[in-house]
Amino acid sequence: MNRLDRRQFLTASALAAGGALMTSRLAFASTNTSSRFVFIILRGALDGLTAVPPCGDSDYARLRREIAIPAPGSANGAIKLDNLFGLHPNLRFLGDSYAARELLVFHAVASPYRERSHFDGQDVLENGFVRPHASQTGWLNRALAAVPAERASSRKELGVALGQNVPLVMRGPAAVASWSPSKLAALDEDTLGRITDLYARDPILSRRLADALSAEAIAAEAQTDALDAEASMTPTRSAESPENSEQVLTRREKGATAASARYVEVVRAAAGFLRRDDGPQIAVFDTTGWDTHANEGGPQGQLAARLAALDTGLLTLKDQLGAAWQNTAVLIATEFGRTAAINGTRGTDHGTGSAAFLFGGAVQGGRVVSDWPGLSASALYEGRDLAPTLDMRAIMKGVLSEHLRVSNATLEDEVFPDSRKARALTGLIRA
Repeated sequence: MNRLDRRQFLTASALAAGGALMTSRLAFASTNTSSRFVFIILRGALDGLTAVPPCGDSDYARLRREIAIPAPGSANGAIKLDNLFGLHPNLRFLGDSYAARELLVFHAVASPYRERSHFDGQDVLENGFVRPHASQTGWLNRALAAVPAERASSRKELGVALGQNVPLVMRGPAAVASWSPSKLAALDEDTLGRITDLYARDPILSRRLADALSAEAIAAEAQTDALDAEASMTPTRSAESPENSEQVLTRREKGATAASARYVEVVRAAAGFLRRDDGPQIAVFDTTGWDTHANEGGPQGQLAARLAALDTGLLTLKDQLGAAWQNTAVLIATEFGRTAAINGTRGTDHGTGSAAFLFGGAVQGGRVVSDWPGLSASALYEGRDLAPTLDMRAIMKGVLSEHLRVSNATLEDEVFPDSRKARALTGLIRA
């Protein structure tokens, strides 16, 4: 069965399973706004001092020693942002985005959380409160529930969560769609047809099957279109080519390659949902592996490789969104930062202040936003961490206010309770 037949089968199966229900969840109704928002969580605590090195701070190289990123203009040096900050040399697409004024960089930023537990830190980042486990709902879901009617679509789901589970940030009163890359072999058409017939007798099961098949059809189309585009531009290699031989890859490299492939699959799926005129406005997904206690590396190494993969995925997101990119804002955040000084295993331990990024065609970029505290011994938080001077909620509130038009009263009372001191940043989104 060819590709077109496969898509037609998935769509027909979903319609048979859900009938008219198909239009209520993942065959989205038309939207009345072009705004798109993507939230990417970097789980594991990104080292902001490596991703966005303060090369102009005289204490930086002293604290980081062999893993310090060289200054701009040096061999393997940082990409210059201004006289103080640079980007890791592997963040080349983000560097181009900064030059194109589509990237804002935030530094010395943190959520209200001040301990060093990944689980609690991620909970605070996602729940929007000042302490972990304060809510079973997330700030973005509560914001979705408050999006003005003229900015929202007429369907139930404004957002889609991509990954194995719906993250806390997307749980709550607003209905959201979800999609996860399958680790199982695809079912043949006969089996799918039998399941469709069986589920059609139950309204709940038929709805669930319709949702799943519709999401899979959208994601599969996005993946196939992207692969076709790549194939048209990539020279064909022979089967004997070393580049195609798994024998040249170590087990660790194979694992990293597989993880990167899954990440790109999720990125393409996110773009496939968001670029549709009848699709969702908001997407959330995460990446893992940012916990660099040992052998972190500097311009090269494990963190450098992860930053390169992140950068490539972001470029893919822009390319796949097409015309929708001009109305898109992408926020990238992590639960906390890492220690200012390198540890005994050439890595960094759990810290506090880190970096965050906001980029996209809708972003008024080309700036670093930071009240830089410095890295002197007296300036470090608890004598070990980059001191946070910017509340992550101020960034989130600014994006939700300017990009999705959530009211200030709702932001203060419902989305981010107890956040009045974290005043929303302004001027983040193009007028």
